Amino acid sequence: MGLSRRRFLQRLGAVGGYGAAYSAMTTLGLMAATSAGAAPRLPANLGSGRTVLVLGGGVAGLVAAYELERAGFSVTLLEARERLGGRNWTLRGGDKVEMVGTPDQTVGFQDGVYLNAGPARIPSHHEGLLAYCRKLDVPLEVEVNSSRSAYFWAAGSNGGKPIQMRQGVNDTRGYLSELLAKALNKGALDQELSADDKARLMPFLRAYGDLDESMAFKGTERSGFSELPGAASQFGSPRTPVPFSELLANEQLRSTLFEDMLYMQATMFQPVGGMDRIVAGFERGIRSPTIRNAEVTRIRQTATGAAVTWRDRRTGVESLAQAEFLIVTLPLNILAKIDTNFAAPVKAAIANVPYDYSNKIGFESPRFWEREQIYGGISFVGGETSLVWYPSNNLHSERGMLLACYGSGPGARVFADRPLGEQMEIARSVVGRLHPGQEGLLEKGVVVNWSKIPFNFGPWPAYGGQGGQEGHLDHPSYRLLNEPQGRIYFSGAHLSQMPGWQEGAVLSAHRTIGFIAERASQTTASTGRRSAPAA
Repeated sequence: MGLSRRRFLQRLGAVGGYGAAYSAMTTLGLMAATSAGAAPRLPANLGSGRTVLVLGGGVAGLVAAYELERAGFSVTLLEARERLGGRNWTLRGGDKVEMVGTPDQTVGFQDGVYLNAGPARIPSHHEGLLAYCRKLDVPLEVEVNSSRSAYFWAAGSNGGKPIQMRQGVNDTRGYLSELLAKALNKGALDQELSADDKARLMPFLRAYGDLDESMAFKGTERSGFSELPGAASQFGSPRTPVPFSELLANEQLRSTLFEDMLYMQATMFQPVGGMDRIVAGFERGIRSPTIRNAEVTRIRQTATGAAVTWRDRRTGVESLAQAEFLIVTLPLNILAKIDTNFAAPVKAAIANVPYDYSNKIGFESPRFWEREQIYGGISFVGGETSLVWYPSNNLHSERGMLLACYGSGPGARVFADRPLGEQMEIARSVVGRLHPGQEGLLEKGVVVNWSKIPFNFGPWPAYGGQGGQEGHLDHPSYRLLNEPQGRIYFSGAHLSQMPGWQEGAVLSAHRTIGFIAERASQTTASTGRRSAPAA
């Protein structure tokens, strides 16, 4: 008797697990191949009779709950805060900012003005997160991540002045092109280039650096006009170039490469109305219980799954939740303080990961920067405040939110130790030096020191003492915690190669979902029946 496709897939699943069956279904054309970042496609009844408990309502926890409930699992999500979203946090008028060791702040922004306290942009190659924006009907708009009208300036050093980004980029390119052309003419690169290569390279350098006929850089209209073109015979004149030595002496010169980094390349997006519109989309889409103000105090791995004790932060009442599978998306520094019975190496791995530092300070203000032709983008100022970030939304409206500080790393730790008022005044003064006379327009300041935010105490991990929003992570703790521990799974952006990006949370959640799907399918295939859910 011939073997039906359904029976074949059942037997393949029994031998190779869900992953093998899924691959075979894709190969046979029974399931469409998915693009990068796409969620695992799970059978709708895969989790029937099975329970999953998700700890943490950030993006990773929301993705896990959303996908697993659609595969038939009975899902419960516990979140310690009053809100969902984790680091995806948008501040609007009336919101409270609570930080350990500082007075609470009440946001005073007018309607339509908001601060994305956590993530504030989405790269176009973050296909996993963008797919959820499409699926959850979250409207997007372009986030202007780079403006050639903005500035770079070593605010913390003596002397110097802000240099407009377009002039810094194009003057530097002109000088370097001239130097390379001189080296070619002197035969300094004859060992590296053939005569044909040199013949082709010289005209390219002239175009690349906008050099004159003698291959010298004398300035370029790419860097801006000293006299604007106008009607009739009013011809435009290029600016006088910034001296090369002045460019090289500017500590922020490398910021001219900002938009060349893949994570910062156009096109960038933001949800219309604030980053937390993504969270709102998940809230609309998730039907499973999402219990807020549920602070986890105890985790126990059991013979049938996991048991979690949690305390209602409003009433103080403790409750017990049990499930066959447990997904832990809590930051590692928070998890380290919870009573668990994890194996000693796992406990050590969790405890050994410090967290980085990051600060944001936003002000409401009339849009004076637009009078300087700055529409979105960033001015890089260095020092303790690092940058000034201009809003991309509601252009030409009366008021907007100016981000006057976004600094991370060791310097951010020292800055966060200052009183809130002092932090705001430093940020305000830098804006005033960058845009003289405008500092008095900055109102309703709000400070977010992520190292002081409860249930985070840091923006992202610093494996081996090295922080950063993305990288090539291969620390022993990172490797261990990326593997299942029985029926307990650790997940989140901190367990991806993009710990500072929401895409990392999405992809980590997808990986975890795949582990659970494979475990569930193996159990079903080997027993021929569903195992009973944990009590």
